[in-house]
Amino acid sequence: MKEIAPRIVVDPTIRFGQPIIKGTRITADEVLGFVAAGMANEEIKKEYGLSKEDILAAVKYASSFVKGERVKLLKPVRA
Repeated sequence: MKEIAPRIVVDPTIRFGQPIIKGTRITADEVLGFVAAGMANEEIKKEYGLSKEDILAAVKYASSFVKGERVKLLKPVRA
């Protein structure tokens, strides 16, 4: 098991090596899906046994991928 971000780990024997919340089998992308679907933090915490810090860790992990991202348009966009 290797920690790749605070509270986010990968283990090839758990969930095919997808990033998971440490100590669980819940993937970071599942947590993001819960948040995107509009679930409240309290509901996620109760339903999946996660802490507020676990939820925030998944969001921070995902945000690290878009930080500094630049998009180059191939064609001009018309308003």
